[in-house]
Amino acid sequence: MSQRTITRRVRGIDTNDGAGVKLKRIIGQPDLDMLDPFLLLDEFRSDQAGDYIAGFPEHPHRGFETVTYMLAGHMRHGDNHGNQGDLGPGSVQWMTAGRGILHSEMPQQENGLMWGFQLWVNLPAADKMTAPRYQDIAPERIPQMEPSPGVQARVIAGRLGAAIGPVQGVATEPLYLDITLAAGARFELDLPAEHHAFAYVFEGEAAEVGGEPLPRGELAVLSGGDRLTLGAGASAARLLVVAGRPLNEAVARYGPFVMNTPAQIHEAIADFRAGRF
Repeated sequence: MSQRTITRRVRGIDTNDGAGVKLKRIIGQPDLDMLDPFLLLDEFRSDQAGDYIAGFPEHPHRGFETVTYMLAGHMRHGDNHGNQGDLGPGSVQWMTAGRGILHSEMPQQENGLMWGFQLWVNLPAADKMTAPRYQDIAPERIPQMEPSPGVQARVIAGRLGAAIGPVQGVATEPLYLDITLAAGARFELDLPAEHHAFAYVFEGEAAEVGGEPLPRGELAVLSGGDRLTLGAGASAARLLVVAGRPLNEAVARYGPFVMNTPAQIHEAIADFRAGRF
């Protein structure tokens, strides 16, 4: 059994996306371009409508998966294949863009807190041109368990003890956990030894990750290993722990297209312009 430790720390940078939504970009920025298979991690959080109200009008994707996890607020999504849904607090959408999709994500509120995450997960070369697919998951479908005294965990993807997350059929075999630690609580978590993994604290002043303090708003890239120790000090903390099987493949990126070669990027652009998504 080998313990994972923090090998790198990254703080998000302020940016905007879509039609001007303000957010923190944590993965996908100069200090951490990617963490195979993870291409991007954004946290959006504001109670000022002007920061989010314009939303994300229709835009294309090809070659990867987008994962939206809502903590507060409502976002409606729709696509050019006729799919529609409303993402509310605690819900998850795992969208496999595959060979191409046009979709939009638009706020369904004009005031109040909008808070959540979007994670981009790469697809292996063999799956990049697969048919698009949605997994829309309501909050009540996400198992919540107490794996240790003072520890609450929501299992979005992967397995924690007897709990299995509702997200299924993902090539990178992800683990996606939302963990709340009461003050003084400690917990040792099993992780697939070869998966790349990170932890991100989003509530509380700090958590202990791999034996070191990790403050709010800081992402920890974790070493290899099959165990991760988590803890909270004098106050409670809440964090994401995410792991995935690295693909170890060439990556060619251009905005919303992620392929393996520049030629495939040019093909994606041509297909989009020709209306073949």
